[in-house]
Amino acid sequence: MSNRVISMWTGSTRNRVIVIVLTFAATVKLSHSLYRKLRRSRTRSGTMSFAAPPENDTESLRRSRILSSKLYLDVPSSKVPLIYSSTYDIAFLGIEKLHPFDSAKWGRICRFLSMDDVVDKNCIVEPKEATKEDLLVVHTEAYLNSLKKSADVAMIIEVPPVALFPNCLVQQKVLSPFRNQVGGTILAAKLAKERGWAINVGGGFHHCCGGKGGGFCAYADISLCIHFAFVRLNISRVMIIDLDAHQGNGHETDFANDSRVYILDMYNPGIYPFDYEARTFIDQRIEVASGTTTAEYLRKLDEALEVAAHNFAPELIVYNAGTDILDGDPLGRLKISPDGITHRDEKVFRFALERNVPIVMLTSGGYMKSSARVIADSIANLSNKSLIDMGRKTSSI
Repeated sequence: MSNRVISMWTGSTRNRVIVIVLTFAATVKLSHSLYRKLRRSRTRSGTMSFAAPPENDTESLRRSRILSSKLYLDVPSSKVPLIYSSTYDIAFLGIEKLHPFDSAKWGRICRFLSMDDVVDKNCIVEPKEATKEDLLVVHTEAYLNSLKKSADVAMIIEVPPVALFPNCLVQQKVLSPFRNQVGGTILAAKLAKERGWAINVGGGFHHCCGGKGGGFCAYADISLCIHFAFVRLNISRVMIIDLDAHQGNGHETDFANDSRVYILDMYNPGIYPFDYEARTFIDQRIEVASGTTTAEYLRKLDEALEVAAHNFAPELIVYNAGTDILDGDPLGRLKISPDGITHRDEKVFRFALERNVPIVMLTSGGYMKSSARVIADSIANLSNKSLIDMGRKTSSI
């Protein structure tokens, strides 16, 4: 084939390619134009819409999930609003002992209360486990999916070997107990509204927010409890009194700039989680440095409650009553005596009773074996002082 023929063929081919490209471009442009017209037409007629859903769709979906939930049980009057299930306790081949938290604390509290004749074990309320639909009231789908990875759960509960186990086992041995405690916290608000008070022997996972867990907190039970109360109990003003040694950055993030929720957080700023952004969402911040003793702590609490009473009129109080403020706790680094815990809890319950405000108490953090005994003694004291009614007379402490 001569060079001339090659040149002619190449030129002809090039022309055909140009025509094809131009034709294709015109077709695409026309198709896009027709598609846009069709989209606008269907959007106006309501048969098809690609627009982002209205903002209130999220609230509508949340409300629907709350109203369809089975967590708000009807509890007979023969039961006292003390909530616990044996499913709370975590036993995972001994691995749970690698974390300083006493994962059998909840059961031991109830055994002490029963042995001390503070409560009849048959009168304790057993909650239901929170379902995925319940958790989606606050949590994102992406976050819940992340919990299907054992490595992610291991990071949240701070026990690295958990990453090596099949997720089905992690769900059963770790996350299911947490979900049962979430069910208890949510139910506690209903019982508090009906009876004036309720104590979930578990819960208080205040480091978890809707999209992130941490600090042994996998689910945001405090935020969930409050959103359920907004819808099911017709409550519009909630006060969180967080007296765990650590900052409650989870609920602070969830209710950032939400005027319906007033947060009083009394914490040690020199320990985990160092969440400076979440601190800006605290309405009343009381910082107690490492080494703070009982007298100083209780004085600051008295002052804080007085300020809170002037600033906000709640319809429900959620009290996060961590015992990691105890002297000797390896993580809290404060020096509060067991009697100091008893007086602290009494002050908060009296604050609620004097204002006729229902109160929910959660046991939250506490990293010494002695915590269970201290909590049980404090609950007995509340009963002795007639701040709660356990259905039977208790001996004086």
